[in-house]
Amino acid sequence: MRTVLVTGPGGAGRTTVAAATALAAADDGSRTLLLSAEAIPGFPAATGPTPVADRLDHVRIDSGEHFRAELTELQNRASGVLDLLGAGRLDGEELTELPGSAQLALLHTLRRAAEGDLSGYDTLVVDLPPPAEALALLALPEQLRRYLRRLLPAERQAARALRPVLAQLAGVPMPAQWLYEAAARKDEELAAVQALIEDEATTLRLVAEPGPAAEDALRTARTGLALHGLTADLLVASRVLPRHSSDPWFAALAAQQEKCLDHWHQDLAPVLPVHEAAHLGRDPEGVDDLATLEIPAPDERTPGRAGDPWWTEEEQDADDGTTIAWCLPLPGAAKEDLRLVRRGDELLLTVGPFHRIVRIAPALRRCTVSGAALADGVLRVRFTPDPALWPRTS
Repeated sequence: MRTVLVTGPGGAGRTTVAAATALAAADDGSRTLLLSAEAIPGFPAATGPTPVADRLDHVRIDSGEHFRAELTELQNRASGVLDLLGAGRLDGEELTELPGSAQLALLHTLRRAAEGDLSGYDTLVVDLPPPAEALALLALPEQLRRYLRRLLPAERQAARALRPVLAQLAGVPMPAQWLYEAAARKDEELAAVQALIEDEATTLRLVAEPGPAAEDALRTARTGLALHGLTADLLVASRVLPRHSSDPWFAALAAQQEKCLDHWHQDLAPVLPVHEAAHLGRDPEGVDDLATLEIPAPDERTPGRAGDPWWTEEEQDADDGTTIAWCLPLPGAAKEDLRLVRRGDELLLTVGPFHRIVRIAPALRRCTVSGAALADGVLRVRFTPDPALWPRTS
């Protein structure tokens, strides 16, 4: 299944471009599913797969409904404990969704698309929130799985028959079996979503309205994408005004857009194609208006995620010692926004508003970090072999 993730600054027409991308994929002969939490004019608001056009279905993500269903199921699973404590259960009508429920609802829907009742499509188009929120969301499965491994490591799970004995020896209650089973079930669900995000057939489309504000937002978004190893296959310049106008006020806006577009075509087009979507003079409504935007369908020949973006290089320092540089491309990153911390076998990276924890390559875990540098859009973390950990040679 080809997955296309669509994101861009708020107000740039991101949801419209996602819908137009899904329509183009369906017109290209692909059975397509569009996932969106935002209302789309002319599209049904049903939370189940609903036909919109030939080969195109739409699912509206209802975070409130998902939150109530999840909390009700949790109460049912913990009914024995709740009854023992005399706790009063909450009815669905009195449940109000909490912050973060929208992200969890989207992850749940992605899992359904990966291996549940929403699978079976050729193309999946996902309307994501703005870049900072979208990247935090896409990193969430990996982070949550890491938390589960730290809090409930599988290798420490004792046999069920030994739990009473261990509890007496330790003097503290042992974690219940159902807790490990619940953690394993959640880990499997998160693994399915992570596999979909990291699949080689997954690409990302950026949407931005040409202008000074979009320049900064786009630069920051590209840095975040690179940090998480995601690949963008297209930049859609939305709401592009006609080039020529006799109205001075209108002409000034068009000239500002044209200057920004020229910069995008010169600097980005070699690595990131730019498509200009004309301003319709109003908000698009229905499939006919979406077709007018002429958004290209996802190209099966366009490579998706390229795998691990890190690579290693050997370097020689001034004292003729050998160091190994672990390199990561970070276009648009600034030195003052970069922080690195090594903790055990992990490297904690912060680039502006983006954070990621990565496992250090196996060969480098026996080295000490001797420095780091950011030059020409590439981060180089230098490692020096630790003599106490590397085998001696004659």
